[in-house]
Amino acid sequence: MERRDAVIVGGGPAGSTLARALSAAGAAVTVLDKRVFPRDKTCAGWITPAVIRSLELDLDDYRQGRVLQPMHGFSVARMGAAPVRAGHGAAPVSYGIRRCEFDHYLLARSGAQLRAGAAVESLERAGNEWIVNGALRTPLLVGAGGHFCPVARSLGADLGRGESVVGAQEFEVRMSAAQAARSPVRGDTPQLYFCPDLAGYAWVVRKGDWLNVGIGRRGPHRLGEHFERFLAAMVRDGVLDESIARTRAGGHAYLLYPHARRPLIAEGALLIGDAAGLAYPESGEGIRPAVESALLAAEAIRACGGNYSRQSLSRYAQSIENRYGARNLQERDKTALPGRLKQLAAGLLMRSRWFTREIITRRWFLHEHVAPLAA
Repeated sequence: MERRDAVIVGGGPAGSTLARALSAAGAAVTVLDKRVFPRDKTCAGWITPAVIRSLELDLDDYRQGRVLQPMHGFSVARMGAAPVRAGHGAAPVSYGIRRCEFDHYLLARSGAQLRAGAAVESLERAGNEWIVNGALRTPLLVGAGGHFCPVARSLGADLGRGESVVGAQEFEVRMSAAQAARSPVRGDTPQLYFCPDLAGYAWVVRKGDWLNVGIGRRGPHRLGEHFERFLAAMVRDGVLDESIARTRAGGHAYLLYPHARRPLIAEGALLIGDAAGLAYPESGEGIRPAVESALLAAEAIRACGGNYSRQSLSRYAQSIENRYGARNLQERDKTALPGRLKQLAAGLLMRSRWFTREIITRRWFLHEHVAPLAA
């Protein structure tokens, strides 16, 4: 049986970021993922300067053979209303990426041993160590496998039951030369369309010749119907070609912080990223919290000095609370639809260029008011 200093389940941005940090410190790290990379991931696909800084991402290196679309503003509307364009100046406020390329790049540079296409079949606690699939022995097990992470299940998460989830559907398609030429969608301006009931939003994001279209809603009930209505409206308004709107979509689920009920730590184990339910509640964005949770975990792990008891790892849970605030598990169900007055007020505010730029984009989507974490 092979012994490793840490085993990380999940090779997305959270898992690869932690793997890189621990490997750089000299640890023998193995990353398991049930998928083979590069692989697709349901996501609109953009990263902010804060993420770039935290990842120490070399943009000149990254853009070699990969999509990196500078974004300078957002177009925001409530479905059925005229959009408001919120420009943010000459410097890019985000970069459009393809998750299949982005995740593969991060994992390849992590320095960890990768076991791709290897699902977790068994997790056993033996003394002060974990045994993974009967083949790997480690004192530290990390769950970074997204919403349905098997480590989260092993720590007591009630996956898919008793959790108020956000459901998402999305497709990413490469436009033909003719489609790209006549598309009105601008690469530097992602388009956001909030649902009339304010329970979620849809998006149209262009990255060169690639077009990403999707929707996310609190409570995925009848999500497909909402998406079909949105696509029909985009075709009717001339935003999407009908042939593009017929592209088959993929699905995804995640939890919003601070209402996720998942444990962050256990004896010799912790959860990061979507496995811990860390997506921003306003936007559902999960890349930055995934990366930051990995950096906070790396700091806590180093401070443990090899003692990964629940008490020692509690500093990680505390750092998450310090960063994102305390979880409020007693608050009412966020899937409940807002009142008519609130919907009316939101509709009026979304017509304001100031509110759109300063609150919706800069605060809710870009989180410019929060300083990035250093790698």
